[in-house]
Amino acid sequence: MLSQKKRKSDISPDEIQLTPDDNDGISEQEKPNKLGQWLNLFDSWSNKERLTALESLISSDICDAGQIRHLYSLIEPQLQRDFISLLPKELALYVLHFLEPKDLLRAAQTCRTWRILCEDNLLWREKCQEEGLLDDGELLSGAYGFNGSSSSCDYSTLSDGSNSIPFIRSEYKKGYLKQKTIEYNWRYGRFPNDLSTEQQQQQSQQSQQSQEPKVKHKMLKEILHLKGHDDHVITCLQFNPESNLIVSGSDDNTLKVWSSITGKCLRTLTGHTGGVWSSQLSPHNIVISGSTDRTLKVWDALSGKCKHTLYGHTSTVRCMALHGDQVVSGSRDTTLRVWDINTGNCCHVLVGHCAAVRCVQFNGKIVVSGAYDYLVKVWDAQTETCLHTLEGHSNRVYSLQFDGENIVSGSLDTSIRVWSASTGSSRHCLTGHQSLTSGMQLRGNVLVSGNADSTVKVWDINTGECLQTLAGENKHQSAVTCLQFNSKFVITSSDDGTVKLWDLQTGEFIRNLVSLSSGGSGGVVWRIRASHTKLVCAVGSRNGTEETKLLVLNFDTDDNSLQSETSSAYLSDPRSTSTL
Repeated sequence: MLSQKKRKSDISPDEIQLTPDDNDGISEQEKPNKLGQWLNLFDSWSNKERLTALESLISSDICDAGQIRHLYSLIEPQLQRDFISLLPKELALYVLHFLEPKDLLRAAQTCRTWRILCEDNLLWREKCQEEGLLDDGELLSGAYGFNGSSSSCDYSTLSDGSNSIPFIRSEYKKGYLKQKTIEYNWRYGRFPNDLSTEQQQQQSQQSQQSQEPKVKHKMLKEILHLKGHDDHVITCLQFNPESNLIVSGSDDNTLKVWSSITGKCLRTLTGHTGGVWSSQLSPHNIVISGSTDRTLKVWDALSGKCKHTLYGHTSTVRCMALHGDQVVSGSRDTTLRVWDINTGNCCHVLVGHCAAVRCVQFNGKIVVSGAYDYLVKVWDAQTETCLHTLEGHSNRVYSLQFDGENIVSGSLDTSIRVWSASTGSSRHCLTGHQSLTSGMQLRGNVLVSGNADSTVKVWDINTGECLQTLAGENKHQSAVTCLQFNSKFVITSSDDGTVKLWDLQTGEFIRNLVSLSSGGSGGVVWRIRASHTKLVCAVGSRNGTEETKLLVLNFDTDDNSLQSETSSAYLSDPRSTSTL
């Protein structure tokens, strides 16, 4: 016990001997008084003396492990500061805007205050902006489209349940999470009647054996099988995701209009006396078709009625391009014609090629055509004047892209050329493919080309550099027949009976979306069309090994399950840290 001969203020912490024996002679009534005396004594010491006393208390044998743990449980909360809750709202949101979306989702589960802050509408609007999901401030309905939601908040789903996933109040957050769920479904979603289930399972097993992160494979709606056109070839395919209409054209002389929701054939468009080899579908569901019977026909897709038959070409109508109420057709008769689809009148005839016109682009004023005479021509549609003749290819021109400033042409000579539309000068000659470039798509400065050499390449048309070659052990085994890409993915189809999904930025193979059982023995995917939620594939064969049909794959998510499924799937996606 402490010596009673010294005053409290004269006692040094070094002289304090607090052992279990100190309490031996103290009654229960005296203990609170002794504790109070010790606290008063501690209060009278300097800061240095207090630190020495505390250090002696903890580091000596006075306190056992349980008592130290108790001290820790008391001390730890005192050292934690909820700075987000303490800051003014504007500053708190400024701090939170540096977080990744996945971190915002986790932060929203911390406490009610953080939850409300992490649901801020402007905060998620910024995240949507970073992902390219906005158009003039409004959410895009198909933000990841291969081709709006309200900005107000909905407070009706507010929940205080301790186990609830972060509630969705912000429409921007809802739109963001919906797009992320759709992206997740493209990567990992499974279909109950998947034609390639066995192969996908094998790939999943290989992925697990390679110790890659495991992901949850959500089961999606069944693949729709749209059977028609008997055993004929589907030569052209169009898809309007806004009206959910699909139009397929065939060498059986007909076109069919389908519902992408039910899979039912709504109309069969009959009237051509030759195979249909080209088509277009307007936003207002007007179909224009070109045939080997040398005519074009204008149809109402909803009623199935033929509105006009356009006469003028003297050979097969092989290609066409639609802009507004005008369509430009290219024919094996070497000419191009500009038509008004409302009246059925031929407005202009463009003469200059000396071989079949194989491809055409049109932006409402300028027509660009590619032909078997190895030339690309640039026309003024109104004056019928040929503005430029682009010479450089040494074989037939099969594909074109035109964005108003740049013209990109693909040829049987294996090269791809980039031209200036205004001057007609050659900007780049892209080499690397080994055969015919059958299809291309241009978005901004990024060009993706598909080739008969079974490879797909990604180019920067500003520099002429090849950014990626989509090949490797998972590459197509035969000619690439069609492709589409968006800001995330490249989708490619092939004569080998597969549709493959690739990562645009890395060039990595993701998975087979379709793998026909007849692939390699005659099964072919002729055409594909994709929206941000659906993929339409025209498949069949030329030897009877695969039935001619359309496949519709739906990657959309049910809005009713968005709140519970989106966050958990997004947070469990091993790629979420790198893709967002």
